[in-house]
Amino acid sequence: MKAFIEVDAGTAERPMYDEKTLQYIKTKTIYKPYPYAYGFLLNTISGDGDHLDCYVITNKSLKSGEVIEVEPIGMVESIEDGQEDHKILVRLVDEDVQVDTKVKESIREFGAHYFDYIPEKIVEVGRFLGYKEAVELIEKCRIDMKK
Repeated sequence: MKAFIEVDAGTAERPMYDEKTLQYIKTKTIYKPYPYAYGFLLNTISGDGDHLDCYVITNKSLKSGEVIEVEPIGMVESIEDGQEDHKILVRLVDEDVQVDTKVKESIREFGAHYFDYIPEKIVEVGRFLGYKEAVELIEKCRIDMKK
């Protein structure tokens, strides 16, 4: 499957893109740097009406605006203001990475504080689930591009 990279790992500068056209809109500065490259899975629509978000678990440098081939390895439950906004954890197809304690802690810490600049925003970072649950969510969110 293909993912569009919105944000490079290690930066607090978050480029915003139109998810339909993939055209750059603007950049905003957030609370803290992203622990991993972040983007979304193409050809999906999630519970919040946007593409299904993903973290790319890798040490390789990925750049904002890239489209890359990825494989799911897990997911993390996320609820924003009562609305489901789960994140899929993916890896590059040529890498063998695992979702270990370090990965979980960095994503949990980042997710819990991403919206600290909006005091009224309520975010709950839930359970980390495995490959099976990630694939089930992806299939539920997949859209048919032939229509």
